[in-house]
Amino acid sequence: MFNAFMELNPVMQAFLATLFTWGVTAAGAALVFVKKEVDQKLLDGMLGFAAGVMIAASFWSLLSPGIEMAEQMGQIPWLTAVIGFMGGGIFMRLTDKFLPHLHPGLKMDQKEGVKTSWQRSTLLVLAITLHNIPEGLAVGVAFGAVAAGLPSATIGGAIALAIGIGIQNFPEGTAVSMPLRREGMGQKKAFFMGQASGIVEPIAGVCGAFFVLSMQSILPYALCFAAGAMIFVVVEELIPESQRINANIDFVTMTTMTGFSVMMLLDVALG
Repeated sequence: MFNAFMELNPVMQAFLATLFTWGVTAAGAALVFVKKEVDQKLLDGMLGFAAGVMIAASFWSLLSPGIEMAEQMGQIPWLTAVIGFMGGGIFMRLTDKFLPHLHPGLKMDQKEGVKTSWQRSTLLVLAITLHNIPEGLAVGVAFGAVAAGLPSATIGGAIALAIGIGIQNFPEGTAVSMPLRREGMGQKKAFFMGQASGIVEPIAGVCGAFFVLSMQSILPYALCFAAGAMIFVVVEELIPESQRINANIDFVTMTTMTGFSVMMLLDVALG
């Protein structure tokens, strides 16, 4: 099966990898069929773990290879890294500013983006969808980088990134479906809304792989762009949400470090 995967077009590899990450999101959302609530401390710890995975992936799988590629392609490495990284952050800031969304655990009067009459469930899904965009993009760009044949890009590293993103998607699916279930929504609908937040990942993954294969000269920028977008999500959303309850801060800090260690281990071992 692995050999068959290796023989696929990079765009198809990215598509299958992001289907996996979407599937893990659905698995997290499926917890609504088992219970109506998840302990807040556990949920905060899961979000902290996700933050740690994303921080590690941003450096080990995206930023560091992007800098190496920039040097190999004759670019100014530090300039490429800064432009790409900040570009990703600015893109996410603009999306965050204009896309209507509501972070889990907040009231309707705390929704962000342009004014809208959309329902709470839709806004919750959009909040998670917002940071699934850079995750899918990162996986797609990683597989596109392997196809470019540059030494700093390996299939093992791309697979490690997909696995890491998949692992941290589990609590994201739960973070959408559980609040909806707790508010009285039916199991099936709460599950559907939770898994729906991951649909954007295969789309972003395919677009990322196709884009860098078409314009390989921008590949280092694309990797750093994805890293910047992911760090924005971690700092703007995951860490604040996971530490909203002061009593859980130390626990969340340790789960964040655990997530970082797991992703680092995956990348170093497989990359």
